[in-house]
Amino acid sequence: MLALLNLIAFFLVLAYGLYLVCHVLYSRYLFIKLGKKPDVKDDFGTRLNLLLENVVFHKKLLKDKKSGIMHVVMFYGFIILQFGAIELIVKGLVKGFELPFGSAHKYFSLMQEITVFLILVAVGFAFYRRYIEKLKRLKRGFKSGLVLLFISTLMATVLLSLAFEQLWLGHEPSGYAPISSLIAMAFAGISDTAAAALFYVFWWLHLLILLAFAVYVPQSKHAHLIFAPVNVWFKKLDPPGKLSSIDFEDETQEVFGVGRIEDFTQTQLIDLYACVECGRCTNMCPASGTGKMLSPMDLITKMRDHLTEKGAAITSRTPWMPSFAFAGTTANQLALQASEVAAAAEGAAAVAYEKNLIGDVITEQELWACTTCRNCEDQCPVMNEHVDKIIDMRRYLVMTEGSMPQEAQRALNNIERQGNPWGINRKDRLKWIEGLNGQYDVPTVQQVEEFEYLFWVGSMGSFDNRSQKITQAFVKLMHEAGVSFAILGSEEKNSGDTARRIGNEFLFQQLAQENIALFQAYGVKKIVTCDPHAYNTFKNEYPEFGLEAEVYHHSELLAQWVKEGRLKPTKEVKERITYHDSCYLGRYNEIYDKPRQILTAIPGVEIVEMKRSGCDSMCCGAGGGLMWMEEHEGTRINVARTEQALEVNPTAIASACPYCLTMMSDGVKMKEMEDQVKTRDIAEILADAI
Repeated sequence: MLALLNLIAFFLVLAYGLYLVCHVLYSRYLFIKLGKKPDVKDDFGTRLNLLLENVVFHKKLLKDKKSGIMHVVMFYGFIILQFGAIELIVKGLVKGFELPFGSAHKYFSLMQEITVFLILVAVGFAFYRRYIEKLKRLKRGFKSGLVLLFISTLMATVLLSLAFEQLWLGHEPSGYAPISSLIAMAFAGISDTAAAALFYVFWWLHLLILLAFAVYVPQSKHAHLIFAPVNVWFKKLDPPGKLSSIDFEDETQEVFGVGRIEDFTQTQLIDLYACVECGRCTNMCPASGTGKMLSPMDLITKMRDHLTEKGAAITSRTPWMPSFAFAGTTANQLALQASEVAAAAEGAAAVAYEKNLIGDVITEQELWACTTCRNCEDQCPVMNEHVDKIIDMRRYLVMTEGSMPQEAQRALNNIERQGNPWGINRKDRLKWIEGLNGQYDVPTVQQVEEFEYLFWVGSMGSFDNRSQKITQAFVKLMHEAGVSFAILGSEEKNSGDTARRIGNEFLFQQLAQENIALFQAYGVKKIVTCDPHAYNTFKNEYPEFGLEAEVYHHSELLAQWVKEGRLKPTKEVKERITYHDSCYLGRYNEIYDKPRQILTAIPGVEIVEMKRSGCDSMCCGAGGGLMWMEEHEGTRINVARTEQALEVNPTAIASACPYCLTMMSDGVKMKEMEDQVKTRDIAEILADAI
């Protein structure tokens, strides 16, 4: 009779637990479906490789070795323990049940207990990292610790159940069940009946905690266990950071950009539930690190909570289960109201939801703090993409609301009128040539019939006094290497990167089409530029609009010419140099080694790396259109980055980007170190050595 009651109770509890899990998961699915249908590229091989790298082998997760190893133990530990969980559950229904592994079962038992022990060690380390070491990036509330409590009690009930089963069945202690045997030995004097009763106490505790954990997971930050693999699978396969385009010929569009949560695509919304809340993104964010309001992690979690509430209001699905326990939550109340309205209207109906995505959930201050450096995305273990969401919301502000910082508006107006952010007369684009004193020929495309490379000088290289020296140095090096090149001269416009990142997609597309038409008119086959922003735009974003040309950054060609012997750096340059990686050269295009190869080839140069270099390099603060805007919060980003460079006591800070050079130069001046530390482009340093 007791066995029958136990069986009935088991199936009732199991059914209720599974119902709650399915309800929560289906609710989240419906909320994600509110988004626009995405255009997902069909490439099974690439997606499978992404899944293997980032879910199976934890490539991104292991960027932080300590946390990564801890999560690997938990991840694979739980997979291994699933077999033991099945056996343990059946043990409570069939006395003495064992999986049919025959003589190998003892090794299975040993593996299970070792795994349980390792998971408990991992939980202990997680507790230490969060509550004792108190890592800044980790939250320390009740919810954050709840999962550690779930896991540790699950592991404890496994061992206690096995220990009391051993006493109940009269089995001898075994080296193949070392931990449970030790526990059993501590209770060796109890009766068989007491052992059986204690077995069922801990068996039921294990079952209830397991089901409670299963219900908790999809409605907490641990939903990443479900959504992260999906998120990785559906990741955009475009070049890193490539932004989506708007079809301005679609006359049905009345709103441009994203002003409502459901205007994001479904794959963008999966990001919100995939977030681990590990804080790695915020920890590396230059805006957050210098006291700005923006936190990439908070941006995602605030939008996730907003989607959950608005989804409940639209679909009438209660997102928090069991509903009676969470009746006081905003989302469940909205779902209840929607259900009542639907019942009264005899059909589906939604209730009014007053919160605005921009303003109430995400502030404009947060959106304009982003430098689009992609450090957040590079760090994210579940491959969330933060920047495209920020740009989509900027697009709404700029093109639908007409709202943007005054400095951004001025820069866009100047680009429209004169093709550069300062508004300097476009006829002055050739003035930088005067600095060459007539020693080097700089032909325009109108003056020559054939040329190998179109040298895109860019607005910085044309008009900024400091950046003109980079342009001049590169021209000298092209002559030294015997390269045939030409420039557009006064016909050159802005690449459109600034306009696109600020949010004026219409101006970007206009510039892209005009520039591509110009390239085609002059038969351009290869483009080289010193500007990583223009390089990224031409290489990764212009092809969508019809550009068919090879695109190079000057660091790529200089490294190649040095390797081929076309450039021979023979003069000694005695400098202790630290190299600052440009975001648009590094994280956007994975060019880290070429600039360092150039510096390494120069006699007398000593290279020293900052703590944050390579893919972890901190932004200079100029990206995302912020070059043309003032910082009104916290520390200036360029000053913080300069301080990181000065920590390694360089005599020179090198870069391969005119924007970075300007920001680092200003930083050195603000630290009053310009007499001790130079700021130079790699082209200038190489030119000195030749």
